[in-house]
Amino acid sequence: QVQLVESGGGLVQAGGSLRLSCAASGRTSGGYAMGWFRRAPGKEREFVAAILWTFGVSEYADSVKGRFTISRDNAKNIGNLQMNSLKPEDTAVYYCAAALRPGGMRSDSTYNAWGQGAQVTGSS
Repeated sequence: QVQLVESGGGLVQAGGSLRLSCAASGRTSGGYAMGWFRRAPGKEREFVAAILWTFGVSEYADSVKGRFTISRDNAKNIGNLQMNSLKPEDTAVYYCAAALRPGGMRSDSTYNAWGQGAQVTGSS
């Protein structure tokens, strides 16, 4: 079983930056991918970004491409989401997730474990 603990998040003015981190513990060996999803008030949870643990291949939602960067530190079992040029519409609770087996990186059904969530608020 994998446990995920998120850190970071907060309130930032539009155009600012924030960094989210996700520390994985437990049975992380051989994990497939780490993903980030978000849920804005009144909306469904949506894919933000994901990265393969082994090869570092990443995918991004169109809405964040060029502004957000996902990375991972395999030795420390930590994933990061660097968020630049934040917009008010980025306001949401952000969740990291870990996938142990291959599947669609953009699909939340691929992921087996979820973090507790971190609030990100971009003020106008």
